[in-house]
This record gives sequence, structure tokens and C-alpha cells, in this order.
Amino acid sequence: MATYKRQETNMNRADPGTLLDAAVGAAAEAGKILVEGFGTSFAAKTKSGVHDLVTEYDKTAEQCIIDKLKERFPGHSFLGEETGLSESAEGKEAIRWIIDPLDGTLNFCHAIPYFAVSIAAENSGGLLVGVVYNPVTAEMFTARKGGGTQLNGKPLNVSMTAELKDSVLAIGFPFDTTRDPDHCITRFARVAGTGAQLLRMGSTALNLAYVAAGRFAGFWETKFFPWDVAAGALIVAEAGGMVTNLDGSDLDMETDGIMTTNGHIHAELRSAVNG
Repeated sequence: MATYKRQETNMNRADPGTLLDAAVGAAAEAGKILVEGFGTSFAAKTKSGVHDLVTEYDKTAEQCIIDKLKERFPGHSFLGEETGLSESAEGKEAIRWIIDPLDGTLNFCHAIPYFAVSIAAENSGGLLVGVVYNPVTAEMFTARKGGGTQLNGKPLNVSMTAELKDSVLAIGFPFDTTRDPDHCITRFARVAGTGAQLLRMGSTALNLAYVAAGRFAGFWETKFFPWDVAAGALIVAEAGGMVTNLDGSDLDMETDGIMTTNGHIHAELRSAVNG
């Protein structure tokens, strides 16, 4: 799986188990903040469009995550949805954290309990650990490179669904669907025509976690940011699934379009999506 390529150094390394433990702890603390705000009255501001929102809880949760991780790893760097890229005082380090404090802000704003905290750690060799946490359901999806995927400590595996027509799939749409960017609506219609059941749930991170859990047979989206997919991509891969860009190439988080499946339907879905 291709990710960001950066020069590896020997400074501030940590073993994957320690990284995962820190990520779980930070996700849990951020989740408390989100639960406190969920279903209450608060202000939401638009970013790129009317449905692309940010709240005080996005920002507070992200700062909480960064603060918790910095306590344990003061030399690491961070890429967050709200704060952007921050390099450590020592410069570029071997390990970088990729953070989405609230994936599914639109759902959060409308009191829909389908949103998550997403935290991943990477080095120049790729993704090392990933955590996706829904604080409303208390479901903590975790993965460690080479160590499998778990949900609240129990191993997960992708589904065995063998054909696209029998599949339940999740789909992500960009916010500006009125312009049909990247032919997203056309792609949706093609896949719907196969008989597959399509759900637009509103959280890329949770969609990926649900593929890992076998709840969805697959998921695709034409636009994403690294913080949307980093943790979930590792979670799917370690559960035995397949994660690529839309053209079937190894996932590159600098390239638009992600497709992830249980592996059995990947070629069929890729054919339907691409026409």
C-alpha cells in the first residue's frame, strides 16, 4: 500500500504496540469531547460548501489528540484536518500522525450517530497503526501492521460475499454533487444497475471500518483527504480486505479515488465503477 514517502530518520521511533496504545487512548479522550457535544446546540461553520461543516468540537477534539500524543512522542509530526501539517522542532521525523478528529461532521451536526475519530501513524515504509472510534456506540476499531484488525479486542475479518449483485456497499460523495465531479453520479448509477445495495452513510472512516467488520462488502469514493482514509485503509487491509485507488493501483493518498472491498468483488466493482 503506497502512502506518503518521506526520508526515515532514527529519532523518536516507537514500536507499533506503543503507538497503537497511544492512539487508542487519544481516540477515547477525543470521543468524550464529541459525546459531550453530540445532540446539543452549537455553531457550525461552512468550509468548502454548504454541507462541508466544521464545529468547535472538531477543533477541540483535534487539539486534545495532538496534546495527548505529544506528551508521549514530543518529536513526532502531525497532519490534521483542522490544524494542517505541523513538523516537530527537530524537523521531519520518522513517524507522523494523521488525524481526523471528527469524520462525519454533517452527521454530528444533525444528531446522527454515525461519525468517528480517526488516527493513524505512518513512517516512510507505510502505515503502522490505525484507530477508528465511534464514541456513541463505543466501537473501537484497531489495526497494527502485520498484526490484524480488532473491534474492541476481538479479531475482525472481511465478508465472504462473492458477487457484486449480492453486496451491500457504502459510497462517499463529494460535497459539490450538483456538478457531478469525477462522474460520481454516473458511477453510482452504473453500480446500482448491477443490483448491489448502495448506502451513503456520511463517514469515510467508519465506512472503511465496516468493510473490515464484514458489514459492507465494499466502499468507494472519488475524492478524499489522507486523514479520511489513513486509519481505515490499514484496518481493512489487516482484516484481509483489498484497498486500492479507483483504477486498481496500490493506494496512494495523494491520488483521488479510493476503492476497498473484501477482495472477492474487487475486480467486478472496479469494472462497474470505471465503466
